Amino acid sequence: MTSSANSRPCSRMPPPAPCLGDLEGASMTGVTLEIARSLALALPEATEQDHHGMSSFRIRGKIFATVPDPGHLRIMVGEDEIRACVAEDPHAFSELYWGKRLACVTVQLSEVGSKRLSELLTEAWLRKAPASVAREFRRRAGYAS
Repeated sequence: MTSSANSRPCSRMPPPAPCLGDLEGASMTGVTLEIARSLALALPEATEQDHHGMSSFRIRGKIFATVPDPGHLRIMVGEDEIRACVAEDPHAFSELYWGKRLACVTVQLSEVGSKRLSELLTEAWLRKAPASVAREFRRRAGYAS
């Protein structure tokens, strides 16, 4: 395991498409909500909508991330990825349960780089996107099936 917030030691997903990589002006560690929003909305068909008083990012109505406050993002990746993130860097990532279910990873934006954040947003988007949309995205980005 590595200590860098930008590495992906346990992830199953390939890196995001080149257009979702580091943004100009983003540091290796620490992103702003503005950068996080840009990364989320760069995904195909992604929209931003209110969700009980907080912003949410969606693909065809399905939420893949929420903004509980300006310093954090909640990203709906799988349980294995949530646990891997927390093990990778407990200062940057924490688990969030919804009832008894491990629901998402909470990301402290000041502790994560734009590349790692983009990877997580892409993975969450792929989990929520319709199969045909996800398949086309993977094809265009050169992802393995």
